[in-house]
Amino acid sequence: MLGTWYVIQYYASSEEALPYRCMQAVFTMSPYPLEITMNFTYSFTDDPLNEKLFGNITWTIPDPSQHAHWTHSEDIYEGVYNTYVVDSDYSSWALLLHCAEKSKSPRYLSSFIMSRQPLLGINVISYLRDKLPRYDIDLTYMFDMTQNECDVPQNGIDIPPSVLVNRLPPGLRRHPLKGHHQI
Repeated sequence: MLGTWYVIQYYASSEEALPYRCMQAVFTMSPYPLEITMNFTYSFTDDPLNEKLFGNITWTIPDPSQHAHWTHSEDIYEGVYNTYVVDSDYSSWALLLHCAEKSKSPRYLSSFIMSRQPLLGINVISYLRDKLPRYDIDLTYMFDMTQNECDVPQNGIDIPPSVLVNRLPPGLRRHPLKGHHQI
């Protein structure tokens, strides 16, 4: 799993439309304690500047004999967040499932279909999508993650100064993997 991946399709149980584009992830692993870190970049689909935002998440590997199961917990979030590598050939495609089990609310699910390249064959996407319904993923809300023109402003338009002045700072915008999910 280590290295760079493009998110090709994305599902989150709390979202009815995909607000993100150009999501890429870089996975690294520390030897002790055994942890997987994902540093990722993304843009919002409606951002005419196509500003690249950054995020990260670090999981522990609770059982060294089970490298495909990672856990994450933070004091500000209730419960344990489990992530599973559902399937991968590790050289070109992967399917991740992220599940938050909370004591006072229904679980939160998300999933990534990822590729080492910005595009992935439709046959591989279909193969991976076919695995998701058994995990209660509604394929209707499995969205394509655009990987086009990720390094240029959208539509090549000039941005009016009023838009620039009224933009929320990145820290106040939604983060795709952290705590703003209502179920």
